Amino acid sequence: MASMAAALNKTPFLSQPLTKSPSSDLPIAAVSFPSKPRRRNITVHAGLIAPDGGKLVELIVDEPRRREKKHEAATELPRVELTAIDMQWMHVLSEGWASPLGGFMRESEFLQTLHFNSLRLDDGSVVNMSVPIVLAIDDEQKASIGESKRVALVDSDGNPVAILTDIEIYKHPKEERIARTWGTTAPGLPYVDEAITNAGNWLIGGDLEVLEPVKYNDGLDRFRLSPAELRKELEKRGADAVFAFQLRNPVHNGHALLMTDTRRRLLEMGYKNPILLLHPLGGYTKADDVPLSWRMKQHEKVLEDGVLDPETTVVSIFPSPMHYAGPTEVQWHAKARINAGANFYIVGRDPAGMGHPVEKRDLYDADHGKKVLSMAPGLERLNILPFKVAAYDKTQGKMAFFDPSRPQDFLFISGTKMRTLAKNKENPPDGFMCPGGWQVLVDYYDSLTPAGNGRLPEVVSA
Repeated sequence: MASMAAALNKTPFLSQPLTKSPSSDLPIAAVSFPSKPRRRNITVHAGLIAPDGGKLVELIVDEPRRREKKHEAATELPRVELTAIDMQWMHVLSEGWASPLGGFMRESEFLQTLHFNSLRLDDGSVVNMSVPIVLAIDDEQKASIGESKRVALVDSDGNPVAILTDIEIYKHPKEERIARTWGTTAPGLPYVDEAITNAGNWLIGGDLEVLEPVKYNDGLDRFRLSPAELRKELEKRGADAVFAFQLRNPVHNGHALLMTDTRRRLLEMGYKNPILLLHPLGGYTKADDVPLSWRMKQHEKVLEDGVLDPETTVVSIFPSPMHYAGPTEVQWHAKARINAGANFYIVGRDPAGMGHPVEKRDLYDADHGKKVLSMAPGLERLNILPFKVAAYDKTQGKMAFFDPSRPQDFLFISGTKMRTLAKNKENPPDGFMCPGGWQVLVDYYDSLTPAGNGRLPEVVSA
């Protein structure tokens, strides 16, 4: 642990230093596994896939101009205070994850996103954009802006963090937004409750100028690599294919089986050096998800224990908030990874899904996410890697492909079962998760148990 910590102080990656050259959202032990990747006339070639729109749109003010811009924001402009989720979206925009989007959406961009899941560019081309990236304001804020065409965006302490220029204010159609994004207006949708229901009745869009790079000062900033930084690292490693794996859960050996077999398949297709982008989501998640700091500690152990190969794995945090909007949201997750250089995207059962907030069933059909990705407008350049089921094989004592001819030999450990085992400090079957990674999970659930004074322990140090 000490040696790993020392290495981490030198590099933002859990795997290898920058100087070295070359959710998954699945049930915990019912992992799907790549069968045949969707082939869109795949041509094996060197170099990374181009960002949407042809170049990354980075919105951070150049350092020589920051003092001037900060002064303007602090003294001359009306103010809009950002919520924590607004700050996360500002981070996403500032680094180019949503390229070619240049700021919080104006109405035309909002409506295209809501109804077409895409944006049409000036040259007539189409890029995918399935999730609205918008900023809500209330009547009082709207009145304070008046006729100004520029506003300062400030954090919860009133510190200016960005300027929004050439602004447009338009109505916030909350019901339409919720219905189109989630396919339901049922009560209890986590992101809706957190970020939409009590938000203002107006949206403000415009061109964004972020005053300096976003930092969280939580010990994890070294893992928050921008698309430009990821591309630099992938090029240094000589990647000729990049396959991205989104997750918001701890990594177990079924996930690792999936990722290592994906690399094997890409090698068989003729690629020489496929690199895995292990990309945990770092923005807002619902209350019962394992917090980011604990997940990063668990991912560290997975690499330390050799479950994944550090030479061919890049671990970085994806700053987006989580919507739990199923087939609509998984398009956003895939599109953003194109901008980071990924040309393959792994998708499994019910990506970005959740249980219905009212009824006892899944909110989305488990297969619709991967089907939608294979047809989504603007994602034609991305190769989708769907998978078939893997589970714990009791005869081999490890995660393996599910064999329907001998179902009695396979064990499906649900997320609920895994959490119960960890809470009770019981071990899962050998071969389910690396011991170090499992201990992190046990420690996390143990931290939720009130101490003798009735208070919860401090949050884990990153």
